[in-house]
Formats: sequence, structure tokens, C-alpha cells
Amino acid sequence: MNSLKEIDELKTKILKYILYKKRTEKEIRQKFSDISVELLEDTIEHLKDVGYINDNDYIKRAIKEFIALKTLSIREVSYKLQAKGISKSDIENYVLEHKEELLRYEVQSAVKLIQKKQMIMEKDQIKNYLRNKGYMEETIDLAYDELL
Repeated sequence: MNSLKEIDELKTKILKYILYKKRTEKEIRQKFSDISVELLEDTIEHLKDVGYINDNDYIKRAIKEFIALKTLSIREVSYKLQAKGISKSDIENYVLEHKEELLRYEVQSAVKLIQKKQMIMEKDQIKNYLRNKGYMEETIDLAYDELL
């Protein structure tokens, strides 16, 4: 059994790490992998119970940040979140629940990329570029429709 002092010290370390920038459970496990598994598990469970570690909240925050700052396809957003250790099913559930908002975002992202690329690329090249970045055919077409 771990001492209360050890648990409190680890909670403090992890809290500083989380409060500096929101982190996923996987990121915390990687950062503190040198800690005993039992102590780390106890601490993570406690911090999940009190709401400091919540991968679903992380998804919401990350997607809001992507929408504000980046031009990504929904697929690219999904890959970025999976790389942070978020489960594919949690991501898919979020995407389904916010499908309209995310489709609008993907169309607007495609519009920005088309505007940026149309000076140097042909329409077919741009469409292939967008497909390779994970944009859906439907959103590529909608983006071109908006530009007309």
C-alpha cells in the first residue's frame, strides 16, 4: 500500500502537469511511467473521480482549438486525437453527436485550402490534395459550391 504522502506528492506533480496544459490519460501514463504502477493507478483514478482527467472533455477542448486555429479534415482531427491516446470509439461518438458542426468546419477548412491552392494548382490536383488529407468527397463538392 502506498503512503498518503507519496500519493499526495504524485497528485501534486500530475496536477501541475495537467494544469500547465490539458493532458490525456495516456500522456500522463507516459510522462509518469517511472512511478510504480499501483501508485500511478491510484492517483489517476482519484484525479478522474474529481474531474481533472477526463478524455471526453479533452476531445471537446481539442476540437474547439482545431476549429479555431487549423484547417483539418475530420479524419485528420480523429488521427490527432488517437495519437494522444483517445479511444477511437470515444472520438467516433463525439463526431456523431456533433456531425453538423464538424461537417461545416470541414467544408470551411476545404474552402480555405482551395482558395490558398487555386493559384498554384488545377482543380483536379486540389481535389486529390484534399482527398489525400482525408476530406470527404461530399465536403469537397460543398466547398467548391460555396466558392461559386
